Amino acid sequence: MKNTKVWFITGASRGFGRVWTEAALQRGDKVVATARSLSSIADLSEKFGDNVLPLALDVTKIDQVKSAIDTAFAHFGEIDIIFNNAGYSLVGTIEEGKADEIRALYETNVLGPVAVIQAALPYLRKQGYGHIVGTSSNLGHITLPVIGYYCSSKWAFESIHESLALEVKQFGIKVTIVEPGAYATEFGSPESLKFSAGMEEYTEFKSQFVDSLRQLDRGNPLATSEAIFQVVDSENPPLRFLLGKYNLPHLRETYAERLAEWEKWEAVSSAAQDF
Repeated sequence: MKNTKVWFITGASRGFGRVWTEAALQRGDKVVATARSLSSIADLSEKFGDNVLPLALDVTKIDQVKSAIDTAFAHFGEIDIIFNNAGYSLVGTIEEGKADEIRALYETNVLGPVAVIQAALPYLRKQGYGHIVGTSSNLGHITLPVIGYYCSSKWAFESIHESLALEVKQFGIKVTIVEPGAYATEFGSPESLKFSAGMEEYTEFKSQFVDSLRQLDRGNPLATSEAIFQVVDSENPPLRFLLGKYNLPHLRETYAERLAEWEKWEAVSSAAQDF
C-alpha cells in the first residue's frame, strides 16, 4: 500500500469536503481541492504549500470538469481517489417543486458527479488503479417529506455508483458510496439549500418537519476523517459505507417494513407472472 495518496475532491470549501481535504493534507497526502469559488479554498495553499492544488470548479460545466481533471493528473501525475462531494438540497414539497429547480438540483447532484467520473476514468484505466468515492446520504435508502427531490437525487447517485462498481472492477478501480446521517456541517447554510416557493397548504406541515429536524442528534464532522481513511486505505473497501451510529438501526427498520409489505402482497404479485 502506498504511504501517501493523491486525492481529487469536489466541494472542498465547506462541510465534509473541507474537513476531509484538510485531514488528508494534515496526514501528508496530496489533494486537488476544488470549489466553485477559488477564493474559498485559497488559504489551503498558505497552510499546506505544494501538497495542495486549489482549482475553481463548477461541476455542472462539462468543459470545466474536463479541464480540472486534466490539470490534476498533469500536475501530480496520478490520482488515487476521485471524491465527488459537491451537492445541495432543494427544500419544498413534491407539489411545490418547479421543473427548473429540480433540473438544476440534478445537474449538480447527479450529472456533475457523472461528469467528473467520466473525465477521470480514462486516466484511472490507464494507470490501472483508483478509488472513486462519492458522498451520498442515508437518504439514498429512505425518504423524508419536504426534501423528496434531494432524496431522489441520492437514490439516483447510489444506483449509478452501484452499476459503476460492476463495470470498472475489471480495470482495478474501486467504488465506495459514503452515506452520512445527520451531522453538524454547513449543509443547512444558504449555499447548500435552495427553497421552492411555498404553498399555504403546506406551511404548517413544513414547520413541523423543520422542528423535528432541529431535534436530531447531529454528529461532529471532525470525528469522521479517521473512518474515511480506513475506507480509502483498505485493500477491499465497501461499496456502501454508513457514516454515523444511527443509520444502520434506521435502515434495518426501513428494510424490514419493505420486506414485510412485499411479502404480504407476494401471492398477488406472483399471480401476475403468467396466465
